[in-house]
Amino acid sequence: LPSHGGLSSTSHLDGDGATAPMETRPQPDAPVCSPPSHPPVVQDDFQFLLCEGCRQESPNLKLLTCLHTLCLGCLSENKPVGQCPVCCTAIPQANGIPDMDNLLFTNLQARLRVYKQITSHSGPTCSRCRGEAALVWCCECEEFFCAKCFEDHQWWHKKKTHKVRKVEELRAESAHQFLEDTRKSCNLFCTSSSHPDQSRVCSIYCQRCEKALCCSCALLDNHHAPFRDIRSETQRRQEELSSMERELRRRRSGFEATYASLQGEAARLEEAQREMRELIRQHVEQLVRLIRQEEEELVGLVEARQEQGRRELARELRHVEGVLWRMEAGERLVEKMNLYATEQEVMDMQPFIKGSLQELQRLQPPAAMDRGQPRDLSECRAKLQAL
Repeated sequence: LPSHGGLSSTSHLDGDGATAPMETRPQPDAPVCSPPSHPPVVQDDFQFLLCEGCRQESPNLKLLTCLHTLCLGCLSENKPVGQCPVCCTAIPQANGIPDMDNLLFTNLQARLRVYKQITSHSGPTCSRCRGEAALVWCCECEEFFCAKCFEDHQWWHKKKTHKVRKVEELRAESAHQFLEDTRKSCNLFCTSSSHPDQSRVCSIYCQRCEKALCCSCALLDNHHAPFRDIRSETQRRQEELSSMERELRRRRSGFEATYASLQGEAARLEEAQREMRELIRQHVEQLVRLIRQEEEELVGLVEARQEQGRRELARELRHVEGVLWRMEAGERLVEKMNLYATEQEVMDMQPFIKGSLQELQRLQPPAAMDRGQPRDLSECRAKLQAL
């Protein structure tokens, strides 16, 4: 932390006699946290974090293959099981619960809750002693500290570099700035069993086993090769998703045109059916009551001829509409990944999202058929003429 604003910087000896920088507690005349100078979090800016079923926050958000996000509650109550309630796309898992967690949305919700604590009227309290008002927040430990606990924290972590910021400075930031800052502070940690404390930061990506490694693992295990810088790999994955999103945006116009064409066909079929029913009604009304039965048979014949085409058209409309919803969900998810995803989230979620986007890319708009002039009403017209 900078030494101004009531925080003074001192040095303490570590166990080897070397000096380690340490921040002492704020001075008695340090200013008390004032209300934030910017408006509160605009809820509409983060509506995309809510479950697309119940529109509520949830710590258990699941990402479906159609790229819609739903909470466990909505998926557990979903009927029919095994089908997305938004676009009716099949869910591969037999129990209807996807395996992929939406880590991006879940982590963003957690970081926004921290921001709401910071900008609340009373302000956050110390995460350790639970009594004093918090003056700083450690981005690495993700905890608030009062003056005393902050001094203990700095001494305990004197050999590590923990990014610590004043609560007063964080209150002056917008929610978007806060999310951007916390995104930049995240690191990937090696998952090797040889150091399970997650103290090794990954900087290398093995293209053969497709996972992140620390320098020690990369040097000691000769099975890992070829290597790539982890930041280059995350950047490559982000660019790959962005490229796929741009291609989907281009292809989306074809589906939209097909959807509009199918809607037009549905309207024309309905109009053709309405006209035929009216024609039948006008002729039958001229006849005596003894032939009312003939009228009903003719109307039933028209209904039967149109029912099959209507069902096929409705099925095609639902399919194309579902694809459009999936494309929209994919565009929105990739956009939010670019804006808010950490490297860990990109590494965990990108293969899953890539697979779903590739599946979408393979889809082709169904060829629109000309159903504007029904061809199977000739029998009905002949019977009407005979009548």
